[in-house]
Amino acid sequence: MTQDQNSLPPLDSIFNLYDFESIASKVLPNQVYAYYSSSADDEVSYRENHYSFSRIFFKPKILVDVTNIDIKTKILNTQLNAPFYVSATALCGLGNPMSGELSITEGCSELNVPQMISTFSSFPLEDIAAARNSEEQVQWFQLYVNSDRKLSHELITKAENLGMKALFVTVDAPQAGNRERDFRFKFSVTNNNGPDVAQKKKRNIKETNGASKSLSKLIATDLTWEDIKVFKSLTNMPIVLKGVQRVDDIIKAAELGCRGVVLSNHGGRQLDFSRPPIETLVEAMPILRERGLDKNFDILIDGGIRRGTDIIKALCLGAKGCGIASPFLYANSLYGAKGVKKAIELLVNELILSMKLLGVTKLSDLNPDYIDISNLHSRHLPLTNFNMGNDVHNGSSFNY
Repeated sequence: MTQDQNSLPPLDSIFNLYDFESIASKVLPNQVYAYYSSSADDEVSYRENHYSFSRIFFKPKILVDVTNIDIKTKILNTQLNAPFYVSATALCGLGNPMSGELSITEGCSELNVPQMISTFSSFPLEDIAAARNSEEQVQWFQLYVNSDRKLSHELITKAENLGMKALFVTVDAPQAGNRERDFRFKFSVTNNNGPDVAQKKKRNIKETNGASKSLSKLIATDLTWEDIKVFKSLTNMPIVLKGVQRVDDIIKAAELGCRGVVLSNHGGRQLDFSRPPIETLVEAMPILRERGLDKNFDILIDGGIRRGTDIIKALCLGAKGCGIASPFLYANSLYGAKGVKKAIELLVNELILSMKLLGVTKLSDLNPDYIDISNLHSRHLPLTNFNMGNDVHNGSSFNY
């Protein structure tokens, strides 16, 4: 961790995921927080990802026996204890130089929450895999495709051999978005813990355009559907496309034999004014069901999810699970594995309480009848705030 834990608020005083970011914004080094929190251009998509959930309201049922609540589910045919996962984030070692992704592995182990491991992790994939507490602990590998396809093909084989349960191919980042807050802070790959998974050895690279632009130089700009066909021939891991934003692309992925998609605009870090993923979900599910493409094809969603209620809303609309990224980065940077475990516990407790109040006892009962989406598309965007970087959009009461 970058901060002496004795100088941080005790974990017992953290009540929601927002609290982690509120503290991180004040104690992490500027260049680290800028990279972790920055989004594209005016950061409209970043804000709308979360605000879109606030336009969906519940319709609770009454007089239901909610003594026992079951939040178990299956994602990619794997039985899981909760319907969310830690999404891939590059360079966890920036905020937690001592153990980076290894602490996330440890924090996920008790409840066996899936950990998606980035191509641009700070620690080698072998070390992250070895940090599992058992072969049953679920880890997925996220692939940024290299312009040298041989390197990517070798990574896919390595990931499968190391016990990764699925391959998530990022398809929305042929180049890094215009993350201006990140660009304001200079970055050197060789001095800042990363990336290790994508390189056989550290390179002597010095960059002055921010972490995101440094990493984007390692990503192919010519990725096409033909590559996905090749990847399918190389591995038995289920393949999921991460960063899908259109219904026709979802359909094409299903017809091509992919095992699922992640509806995502990369946390608003790529093309600003990309739609919130929850809107794509609402549009897609009726069409997939009509075409019979919703069977054995998992729709996952990430971006802006901060509460158990957000997860429930997504599941009501047909998602199988939700990815959460930056809150776990902050929790890991501040408190290591204990912080990751605390963030998981907060979400689990929120899920159980919200389901009781909604009148639902198991996830399979969630459906659109429990929510009102009539205001989902009622966007009222505020004037752009160009003083970005200090405003943590949350309800945290921390004054730290």
